[in-house]
Amino acid sequence: MKKQHYNVFVIGSGIAGQTVAETCVKNGLSVAIADKREFGGTCAIRGCDPKKILIQFADLVHKTNKLTGLGVVDPLKIKWKSVQKFKSTFTEPVPLSTEQDLKDLGITLYHQSPKFISENEVLVEGKTISADTFVIATGLVPRTLKFKGAETLKTSDAILNLKKIPKSATFIGSGYVGMEFAYMLSTLGCKVTILEQSERALSVFDSYLVNQLVSSLKNNGVTFKFNAQTISVEKLRKNSKITFKHKKKTKTIKSRYVFNTSGRVPAIELLDLEKANIKSDNSGVLVNDFLQSNSNKNVYACGDVSSKSVPLTPLSGLQGYIVGENILLGNKKKFEDPLVPSVVFTYPNLAMVGYTEDEAKKRYKNIRVFKGDASNWYNVKKENGDTYAYKIIANERTNKIVGAHLLSAHANETINILTTAMNNDMTVDQFKKMIFTYPSYANDLKSMMKDED
Repeated sequence: MKKQHYNVFVIGSGIAGQTVAETCVKNGLSVAIADKREFGGTCAIRGCDPKKILIQFADLVHKTNKLTGLGVVDPLKIKWKSVQKFKSTFTEPVPLSTEQDLKDLGITLYHQSPKFISENEVLVEGKTISADTFVIATGLVPRTLKFKGAETLKTSDAILNLKKIPKSATFIGSGYVGMEFAYMLSTLGCKVTILEQSERALSVFDSYLVNQLVSSLKNNGVTFKFNAQTISVEKLRKNSKITFKHKKKTKTIKSRYVFNTSGRVPAIELLDLEKANIKSDNSGVLVNDFLQSNSNKNVYACGDVSSKSVPLTPLSGLQGYIVGENILLGNKKKFEDPLVPSVVFTYPNLAMVGYTEDEAKKRYKNIRVFKGDASNWYNVKKENGDTYAYKIIANERTNKIVGAHLLSAHANETINILTTAMNNDMTVDQFKKMIFTYPSYANDLKSMMKDED
């Protein structure tokens, strides 16, 4: 039987894989793409996009709850089935439309996870396929936990497809996903517990702001157990019993659902990378500045599975573009870490860009730190809110902004203003001379950059 051969074989149909495939096929190369799940990737189908659609309804409830009795007569009620139906109008068309777009370009599709059988061959759908270049763009998958009963845990996929809001839920892990969905479910009436094995939530974010966010979520009904080690999960008739160790005592709680939100890891386990001499570690497929495998020159990796990436969709698209160009032109484009803002979509939002205070202290001789609790400022008081804080960091020598950390109802947008300022090497004084609309959260950014009296 004759082997099928392609110039480029892409593994993963998210934004990174799609970008590579389209770039190559439009330039005359023969291209195939494979995925073990629905075509379209995590973000559009079971990640960022549907998450934001659901969470916006929790935001509405949260805002109206704050204003009930101040002009709002009755608390807002949400019809969850209608919310899910609305969300589905975004997610359901994605796989078919993605497949059709790829087919129209002349790209061959495979619906299975390939396994490498040599440095330039994979086995997929029972066929042996060779290629000049392989591109790994498989993204991330939930981390596997190894205590007794861990196989019964549900993931964020299940949260996105809940038929109704449960009476109770426990999250194991307090990263982005755990914090966002804990906020959403608690706002919509669910009793939520978060078990976190370390001493704090959201370890990559500034602790000053994280502590205030945790306090806000506690007020929203979320129970936190830090330094909690999960021992087992036992599935009961309707609920699950979680046994964990906390403060040197073994304790149990019962919840309708238990979710694994302990983090995500590179999706490489099914690929048999070692058979193709493709080196990897916990950060993903190990690549050079051209996003080419360090150990197999016929392989590139881009998006979340690359060792030079962070799990953000815009960065995946950029890496996909770079890989496509390098396949076509022969490693002409290097990947240089851009300034990437990051957001936790709780309410309030927690956002950051650039260096943390500790990172800035290591990089610069002296820094200026603008830090404060703004919960008594006009913009949050008009919403009857209670949580608003910031920390902005500048290099003392140049007075340029080098890091920004915001906790506010609009931090997901205002962080982009500070990102723009940092990308343009603006000093604190230059930024404060800018004119913004008033009253606005954007205008507050200038007031944040004042030295304490």
